[in-house]
Amino acid sequence: MKFTEKLNAVIDDNRSLVCVGLDPEPTSLPVNVSLLKFCSDIIDATSKSVCAYKLNLAFFEAAGDDGMNVLKKVVQRVPENVAVIGDGKRGDIGNTAKAYARSLFDNFGFDAVTVSPYMGHDSLEPFIEYRDKGIFVLCRTSNPGGSDFQNVICQINGGTMPLYQLVAQKVSTWNKYGNLGLVVGATYPEELKTIRTQHTEMPILIPGVGAQGGELSLVLKYGTDRVGRGAIINSSRQIIYASKGADFAEAAGKAAAKLRDEINNLKAASK
Repeated sequence: MKFTEKLNAVIDDNRSLVCVGLDPEPTSLPVNVSLLKFCSDIIDATSKSVCAYKLNLAFFEAAGDDGMNVLKKVVQRVPENVAVIGDGKRGDIGNTAKAYARSLFDNFGFDAVTVSPYMGHDSLEPFIEYRDKGIFVLCRTSNPGGSDFQNVICQINGGTMPLYQLVAQKVSTWNKYGNLGLVVGATYPEELKTIRTQHTEMPILIPGVGAQGGELSLVLKYGTDRVGRGAIINSSRQIIYASKGADFAEAAGKAAAKLRDEINNLKAASK
């Protein structure tokens, strides 16, 4: 099954655009709760309220060999019908890119990954060739420093556009298998509106809702496609750290369900 088919199916089945970001900072975990138990219990508590999980590789890599073993087990813990995204923002050329793609798709079993476009098409091609997998290309990121480069005005074909628009345009031309998407932050709703208007079909991974302050109503207004899908709305800290006590999983389940319901209520109100 192609990634977009799997994503749309779980969006419909769970009535959810919510993506839980698993960013397990060791100092934020409940006392005497292991990395594996923390992630596994949160997945078990939230899986009926989400369309995807986004695992930030850095937190697992930083835990050494044990962390990488946990990463594989966490991916396997995600129910088969729910999408799982490896957030490593990889981007390199030649055999290095091929090795990254093999690692993330074949070894760890991710359904999709995040990649950086800075080194151009040949750095993404090994990922793109995994035709049933999803590849989300950094476009307009949610962090303030993203404007250092992403808003730089470029001259192209006799006109001008900011770099983030040029990235989206290039990604659209590379999307020969229909497996490419974009990363656009909730904290920049006007840029999100521009990207969705110009690229009506590509899925958009949208970080920045919750702790980073992205406004949910604008994300839905500007980020979804014509049938109300196409937006993977990521929330990390707001869900996984809803409680730092023994009830952390129960609290995460309630937070994920609350966000899902808030999204659905906003969608219904806008019709």
